Amino acid sequence: MIEVRNLRKQFGSTVAVNDVSFRVQTGEIIGLLGPNGSGKTTIMRILTGFFPPTAGTAWVGGLSVEADSIAVRRLIGYLPESVVLYPDIPVARYLRFCGEVKDLTGNKLRERIEAVIEAVGLGEVRHREIGKLSKGYRQRVGLAQALIAEPALLILDEPTVGLDPSQVIEIRNLIRNLRGQSTILLSTHILHEVSLACDRVIIIHRGDIIAEDTAEGLNRRVQGVFQTLVRVDGPLPEVVGALRSLPGVDEVIEDAVPSDAATRLRIVSREGEPVRKAIARAIVDRGWSLIEVSPIQLTLEDLFVRLVRQQPSGH
Repeated sequence: MIEVRNLRKQFGSTVAVNDVSFRVQTGEIIGLLGPNGSGKTTIMRILTGFFPPTAGTAWVGGLSVEADSIAVRRLIGYLPESVVLYPDIPVARYLRFCGEVKDLTGNKLRERIEAVIEAVGLGEVRHREIGKLSKGYRQRVGLAQALIAEPALLILDEPTVGLDPSQVIEIRNLIRNLRGQSTILLSTHILHEVSLACDRVIIIHRGDIIAEDTAEGLNRRVQGVFQTLVRVDGPLPEVVGALRSLPGVDEVIEDAVPSDAATRLRIVSREGEPVRKAIARAIVDRGWSLIEVSPIQLTLEDLFVRLVRQQPSGH
């Protein structure tokens, strides 16, 4: 459904997307993950024809997003991060307008309005003006307009941004319920979101793809990496130097917000219990006060941080 080759977008001297390539199969739900400013929105805007790439190529449904821009747009439903809604128009009338823009008429238009209202749960507010709706309902209206023409590809840019936890769950469930109806490209900076809703995850940082895998595959990458919390009363430079020199220790990270007078360190290692024993022995042998040595459960967020840390400093 999507094929991107060596895509690059530059704004003046700023490189927003740097030689990015990836493919999305028909029917997949793909999470495009990265912090704010990583290039996610730029990629989505290129795919939707908002602006052309500086270099590289992109196809949607076998069509070039540059040479066949209008035809590509007919295949896409798009929910931008800040969707344009008309506050003085009732929900159903707005959806009728969106359907008409997509060349829907007659019974087909009426059927699609009813279908998307039911799909995203807008029945009780269908006659209310959009400007009087909650943030959660406005986001549902944005999703409904993206779905109105039964798009082959649904592009959702930060669909849960600004929502409260219950609204996030609702939108996430709506997205999962669309599985099989459309191919979905979903951008977010929240790793937990893509791990729950997506078949694969593409992690992007400062315009570069730094990982591409299933959520399960990313979890497997976490396995075999261990973290240990160490709380010790001792001179910080000497403690850090001693622990960094231990076999099996990859990183020693100081806690930026200690909870007490003791120094808190996070140790990243290739082994668990053997390294923890060596840490305790090294601290006690030097006469420092060992307060705590305990394992830390790694998460996908930890993997993301590690992947970012591994990037060259120039990126």
